[in-house]
Amino acid sequence: MALELQPLTPGTGSEVRGIDLNEVDAASAAKIKALLNERLVLVFRDQSLTREAHKRFARFFGTGELQRHVLTKSGDPEVLDVSTGPDSKFTAGEGWHTDVSCEAAPISASMLYLTEIPEGGGGDTLFANMCEAYQRLSAPVKSLIGTLAAVHDGALPWKTIYGIDPKPGTTYPRHAHPVVVRHPETGRAVLFVNRGFTTHLTGVSRQESRFLLEMLFNHIEASPSIQCRVKWQRNTLVMWDNVATQHHAVWDYFPNRRYAERVSSLGFELSAAV
Repeated sequence: MALELQPLTPGTGSEVRGIDLNEVDAASAAKIKALLNERLVLVFRDQSLTREAHKRFARFFGTGELQRHVLTKSGDPEVLDVSTGPDSKFTAGEGWHTDVSCEAAPISASMLYLTEIPEGGGGDTLFANMCEAYQRLSAPVKSLIGTLAAVHDGALPWKTIYGIDPKPGTTYPRHAHPVVVRHPETGRAVLFVNRGFTTHLTGVSRQESRFLLEMLFNHIEASPSIQCRVKWQRNTLVMWDNVATQHHAVWDYFPNRRYAERVSSLGFELSAAV
């Protein structure tokens, strides 16, 4: 399999040309996995995928099992429909986040297949390289956060992004992870906190937690040199390493419509890197 690669930025993201994802086998999937470990975000254009083909491709990664999405309206629990239109009060993915980092074993990789782009443009997705985010911290800050854990709560997006209080009696995953984790595939140190799911740090005061997290969030979000930007075209699939990146879906196309479907590969429990 000869792949043609076009970097999105020098450090993060590549467009991958010369492959039909319907034809991926174990050998070609291993090459894609190696490329994902290096580039973290991969863009495959001009794909024609059924849901079954989308899921088949996703099963080559992570544990081989797929996340079952409790909020999907697609009719298939393994396929999350991401639909935004003129009646939408919010769009999934708006704001910097790591997909369901509240799980004990967070998603390894997500694959979003977009089949309807907004008329007039817009709807880009930003990605931030969390290995690079960690490396750019000073030695004293690395030493401090390397001893800490952070709580990730699945109820948080409902309140802070969607503006909806969870229904009484509803429970969501909630889990503490080290602030700096070791990537399960590459062994690299990853800064693992995100504004979408991380509520507080453990072992420090509430005030210390608030200020430390805000410093880390700002470090991630205000550093364009660790980010890449994907401009969508119809029938594009974007795959990202969900441990080593964060992403932000830009909702700048209201009231126009955008439709995509996401399939996610389950991952592994995370351990401290330091």
